[in-house]
Amino acid sequence: MTAEIPLSQSAHGLKNECLSYGEVLAQSVSVIAPTTVPAAVLSFSYGSAGNGTWLSFVLAMTGLLFVGININQFARRSASPGSLYSYIVKGLGPTAGVICALSLVLAYLFTGMSTLCGFAIFGQTLLAQIGIHTHILTLFLLGTGAAWYAAYKDIQLSAKMMLVLEGVSIILILLLGLIIWAHKGFAIDMAQLTLKGATPGGITMGVVLAVFGFSGFESATSLGDEAQQPLKNIPKAVKQSTIWAGAFFIVMTYIEVLGFNGSSVDLAKTEAPLDFLAHQAGVGFLGILISLGALLSFFVCTLGCLNPAARVLFLMARHGLFHNSLGTAHKDNLTPYKAIALASLITFLLPATLNVLGISTFDSQGYFGTICTLGFLLVYVLVSIAAPVYLFRLRKLRPIDIVFSLLGVGFMCLPILGTVGVPGSTLFPPPKAPISLFPYLFLLYLAVGCGWFFYQRIRFPKMVKKMQHSIEAIHIRYSDQNNL
Repeated sequence: MTAEIPLSQSAHGLKNECLSYGEVLAQSVSVIAPTTVPAAVLSFSYGSAGNGTWLSFVLAMTGLLFVGININQFARRSASPGSLYSYIVKGLGPTAGVICALSLVLAYLFTGMSTLCGFAIFGQTLLAQIGIHTHILTLFLLGTGAAWYAAYKDIQLSAKMMLVLEGVSIILILLLGLIIWAHKGFAIDMAQLTLKGATPGGITMGVVLAVFGFSGFESATSLGDEAQQPLKNIPKAVKQSTIWAGAFFIVMTYIEVLGFNGSSVDLAKTEAPLDFLAHQAGVGFLGILISLGALLSFFVCTLGCLNPAARVLFLMARHGLFHNSLGTAHKDNLTPYKAIALASLITFLLPATLNVLGISTFDSQGYFGTICTLGFLLVYVLVSIAAPVYLFRLRKLRPIDIVFSLLGVGFMCLPILGTVGVPGSTLFPPPKAPISLFPYLFLLYLAVGCGWFFYQRIRFPKMVKKMQHSIEAIHIRYSDQNNL
């Protein structure tokens, strides 16, 4: 006889339907970390796209909305902690699902490492301004430890912390943006609106960089057990996080490019553009607040990455891919505490190791950010391919669904080409070492992971059937709710 599951606990042992829509949305927004784009990343996009940078963000947002439509074909029919892993198993089978899961875990963990580096860099800078000097490893430990505790203690604590801290950061940047625009007399920048000096190749390369800014928009799908009305709120969060982040990026891009007009400083060569513009507008104190906001945003992103990474590991362990202990939930907190501990440990150890080896934290931030995008891009391509296959099996495939699939895959090809490079191409030149090695390391990682999966299949012949049965049970559970 099967034991009755408490109402507060899901079938997987996690806290059941406890997160409001705002808290679910906060998960996706926190991994996107929108504050970091205008505060630290925009300069790179402007260097490629110039006055067409805003258009690059429009095109990137459009492409990811197509990917989001493909994700939501699954998300409005079922929900689980496995995120896109369980979706792709359902659409393309166990092997593709495992490749997706491995890519997701890498993408979330390396995003968390990249933002942990950003947290440490901004933390050192801000502390130095008040005369406090600390080692970078201390800040790595502080950032990881605080993120681990919030994720371990309570998913609601994590979600509320992410919602408040990221919300404060965004409000501060929008306030500064309004002040900068007012300082310019609310001018209409015709150079941007007419794409003066921008080239198709530059805008295309700008799209490549802009897509990276949206990475992680799908992470709300990992809250399948913990979200209230998951078949409604998760798809809504996937779509609206992309739209709201895109609108924020576009508005701040327009204002920052306008703000640098007539300045002797080149936006493409400025590491802290908002701090410069705050001083230009006579509100230098806001520059410090923005830096504090960026610090909080980096921390929130690290926390936001631990939650989905741990939940994917948690479900993989329950399917027999990893040790069973990773698939257990805390009896009081109802969180996947062992998977969270492992994810936190890895997030700390890699940046710390590179620092000990003499690689600068700034370089490490860029390296981790480049590697994580490889994982996200592969997942977005897989889910866009899986969606029409899944709908065909349900006998609900429409011609427009095939169009959305093709558009999702097509748009993702741009950042893939931009990341990997095309030999002899001036538009997508191959990256220099060591970045040129990252795609090969990523493929090696997938090969090792798949090798482990096939080894486990031989050891435990019933493992795949268990995985498929578990995911099928999730779909059956929701079949009455979605009326499909």
